[in-house]
Amino acid sequence: MAAPTRTTAPRREAGDTWLASCARRPELAFEVWEMDGLAPIHCTQWLAAEAQLGLALQAARRIPSRHRGPLLVSPDLDAAWWLVPLDAAEELADVRRLTVQPHGWPLHCPSTQRPAGGRFWLHAPDGTARLTDPVHLAAAFGPGGPRILAEAFG
Repeated sequence: MAAPTRTTAPRREAGDTWLASCARRPELAFEVWEMDGLAPIHCTQWLAAEAQLGLALQAARRIPSRHRGPLLVSPDLDAAWWLVPLDAAEELADVRRLTVQPHGWPLHCPSTQRPAGGRFWLHAPDGTARLTDPVHLAAAFGPGGPRILAEAFG
């Protein structure tokens, strides 16, 4: 008689684990990603600041890496989404080239490990829950590049 085999859970990357924890049904997110799909992650632990892809790519170069959080891009839609703190909507309200999606809005996300549905993470979640600093994001979208106030450096 053959010895029983033990099945092990698949190894999950920290970024995927964190992102799935933000979903209403984390296990469903993993199932969707296993099929190379986009999982709907509703903005309840962060907000999505949406921009035209070219502008987002320019802004990404202007934000220091320690202040830059996840950035999801979709060349097919010519769009990009920064994950920002829940209180960032007011801070970013005057940035005309950004649209902060409302609390609860579904952002359809691929796994942090591979693209899906024409979307991929330019800067993937790393599992630390680090988000993009809205002060730096606003400055990066300002005319002529960064205009960061001295107070932003703490």
